[in-house]
Amino acid sequence: MKKLFIFLFLLIVSFTYSQTTTISPAISTVSDIVTITFDATGSPLEGYAGDVYAHTGVLTTASVDDNDWKHVIGTWGNNTTQPKLTRTGTNTYELKTDPKNVTNYYNITTGEVVTNLMFVFRSSATSGQPQTGNIKLPIYAAGLNVAFTNPSDKSVYNLNDNITISATSSINANLELKVNNASVQTASNTTSISKSYTFTSTGSYALQAIATQNSETKTQDISVYVKTLTQNQTLPTGLENGFNDNGDGTVTFVLQAPNKTDVFLIGGFNNWSLDSNYQMKKDGDTFWLTVSGLDPDTEYAYQYYIDYSLTVADPYCHKILDPDNDQYITSTTYPNLMAYPTGKTTGIVSTFKINETPYTWQTTSYTKPNEENLVIYEMLIRDFTETDSFQDAMTHLDYLQQLGVNAIELMPVSEFEGNNSWGYNPSFHGALDKAYGTPNDLKEFVDACHQRGIAVILDVVYNHAFGQSPLVQMYWDAVNNRPASDNPWLNPVAKHPYNVGYDFNHESSYTKTYVKQTLKYWVDEFKVDGFRFDLSKGFTQTNNPSNVTAWGNYDASRIAILEDYGNYIWTNVSSNEYLILEHFADNSEETVLSNYGFMLWGNLNYNFNQNTMGYSTGSDVSWLSYQSRGWNSPHVVGYMESHDEERLMVKNLAYGNSSGSYNVKDLSTALNRQEAASAIFYGIPGPKMLWQFGELGYDKSINCAANINDGSCRTDRKPVAWTLGYDSDPDRQDLYNVTAKMISLKKQFPSTFNTDNYSLNVGGLVKRINLYDNAGNMDVVIVANFDVTTQSVNPNFPATGTWYEAFTQTSINVTNPTASLSLQPGEYRLYSQSQSLDVKERLMSNSIKIYPNPVTNSFKINKTINSLQIYDLTGKLIKSFKGEFGKEHLFNISTLSKGIYIIKAKNNQLEETSSKLIKF
Repeated sequence: MKKLFIFLFLLIVSFTYSQTTTISPAISTVSDIVTITFDATGSPLEGYAGDVYAHTGVLTTASVDDNDWKHVIGTWGNNTTQPKLTRTGTNTYELKTDPKNVTNYYNITTGEVVTNLMFVFRSSATSGQPQTGNIKLPIYAAGLNVAFTNPSDKSVYNLNDNITISATSSINANLELKVNNASVQTASNTTSISKSYTFTSTGSYALQAIATQNSETKTQDISVYVKTLTQNQTLPTGLENGFNDNGDGTVTFVLQAPNKTDVFLIGGFNNWSLDSNYQMKKDGDTFWLTVSGLDPDTEYAYQYYIDYSLTVADPYCHKILDPDNDQYITSTTYPNLMAYPTGKTTGIVSTFKINETPYTWQTTSYTKPNEENLVIYEMLIRDFTETDSFQDAMTHLDYLQQLGVNAIELMPVSEFEGNNSWGYNPSFHGALDKAYGTPNDLKEFVDACHQRGIAVILDVVYNHAFGQSPLVQMYWDAVNNRPASDNPWLNPVAKHPYNVGYDFNHESSYTKTYVKQTLKYWVDEFKVDGFRFDLSKGFTQTNNPSNVTAWGNYDASRIAILEDYGNYIWTNVSSNEYLILEHFADNSEETVLSNYGFMLWGNLNYNFNQNTMGYSTGSDVSWLSYQSRGWNSPHVVGYMESHDEERLMVKNLAYGNSSGSYNVKDLSTALNRQEAASAIFYGIPGPKMLWQFGELGYDKSINCAANINDGSCRTDRKPVAWTLGYDSDPDRQDLYNVTAKMISLKKQFPSTFNTDNYSLNVGGLVKRINLYDNAGNMDVVIVANFDVTTQSVNPNFPATGTWYEAFTQTSINVTNPTASLSLQPGEYRLYSQSQSLDVKERLMSNSIKIYPNPVTNSFKINKTINSLQIYDLTGKLIKSFKGEFGKEHLFNISTLSKGIYIIKAKNNQLEETSSKLIKF
């Protein structure tokens, strides 16, 4: 329910509607009829109040962000009993409501006390539906109450402004007004009081209204501020945007805010109040302030208060507090999380601590894998682990090391909206999202990866920002519900058709500074090894807001922007950072970027899936090869699956082809075809990417489980493979083993598997790869049949003689290099003239597994074996099997008595197992 409320509220505050609103009477009791009158010039209103919120509990200054606001009525709820409006003029409307009946009228839960109502009225316009801002109405209990009618809390005035201070009480009482604790007006036995007052000095003023009747006294306290001129002073050198620790006990805050006049620093260090001592100095378009006297071991929350109208967090901060979402982060994931300063301010706040808890790096020297040898594992922490945490992910690093991957690409971990997300809705690009753990948790994760020879690459999202970002909020066009035309960072209207959120203007110097500083932070602070830039094709001001084809055409300005970012990273941060682009532009542009040093995503999902399903249309996978694209270097980061595409196995099982008894929709058959795909995929030279659990044939749809064509569930949580038992399923282990072997060969024999001397025949369902070792040591031939019938393939062996098959440990004598080989549907082979490719398969636990167990009549072994013995618990041999038994062979034990037995099995790789078998 709370999340629903937050969503609705965000919708409300995203729109404004020109209005003049008066509320009469200013204060209400249970016997009052409350009249709200407002001007709706511009568009007729609907006949009902658009939305009504009731506040139950103690109203704080956090008001609309407070959890006690309940959305009690509104069009989103399809409530047809909304309070009706009365037209009182051409553009004026009136709503009357009876506080005496508010509990019944709005169906408030018995026992809850309503203290405020908030109204939002929507236009009847068919397009855009502009609406009012939030009209907040206090509801008071019967008896003595007092409230200011002017000014409103936190109002701001100029020096020597003269205003009327006024207050009203619910019943006759003795009233008094105070300014800075000095009485300025009194009145007896009345319900109203006022005083003309002139502000003769700058700074904060505390105002108090007091009502006394007999022995009962009620008060209301507010504050106002009288402006002080901002000082112009040169920004000290050597400072970055955001929080700076000067190393001498002082800290300096820096905020770029072009066209803004006044900025205050507010926070726990000054009780969140406007204070001339915390008014920031100005240097051109930049505000700054140096603060001293802080406790270095205390964490402080802070915000910027801009032009007396807007409060935002620091866009460059490294940690935020979120009043809506932090409550869902457990103490296990983020111990000792600082509490949000409820009642002090509203919205997202930044935090800093001078003496952060240090992390001691265990890996002080680490050599990154060569680009062409990368095998990247794309990981979403949320769906890779059961606890959504870096700590949990670390427990699976041995599994990944055993698989052979040498890089992990983390889907976005910078602060994003909410806690349950893919992370592509960023709000603070330089702050770690707390939903996955602490900064030291991420450092420990990176450290543990480096200890295992695994690089860490961050998926970063600089195409856009979402509404919680201060960069959005500081320059906002409320009338049109979009970034203002003078926003230094963001385009009012996106320049390309795939945009989500609010589109960055990457030609702006402000955006470039923001991107470069935040990228540098991740390398300096967390020692990450590279970045994958999400939607890098969006880094353009070339206006193609609806034409996808035109958007992908060669764009020299986009190339210049990306090269500038690359130059900055490689020159000023780290010369060997991996920079990977999700680009998908015209090959002429991608060629320039590749030759400049960028790697680029290569999406072969559709093509490989056509092969695994057994359909010839679109089965060409040659675009996985950098040479096929005409690039100088192996910079295609090819993948069969990523977070954006449907899983191959899902479509195999749903749409797979068949012939006779051979059916791709069969789980075991579909997994075997995934093995063939892996042999071809890793056999083509160049860096590769594997989407998490693809090595286990993960078959849960990216879309809805009930309908894989329904994309409404796309970013929902998906089951974690460990909880599904995929890591112990024999057929899935086979796929894991083939994947591990191909990765192992790629890394062990780079002169062969990363050669620039190779030929491909991969256009149809029958495929061949020839890899030629330039040193003449070991050529390799890989063949596979993705048809659903037996096919022949010309292997094009480079030489005659004995060739060894790496998966079956068999050999053939080649007398005619072009003589056809017959391949069964889904069959694949990898040949070399060296027996050194007879590497052992990497297994996740025991080499050989028995299933099912317990058993009734028969069982299988997950691998080909050549001997199996069954013993009873006394050690007596009961039954023996010898020969070549494939993994589908059934070992019949129906004649054995019920009980527990010891099974010993051995394969021709001399792998052996000894385990218990229970027979029912």
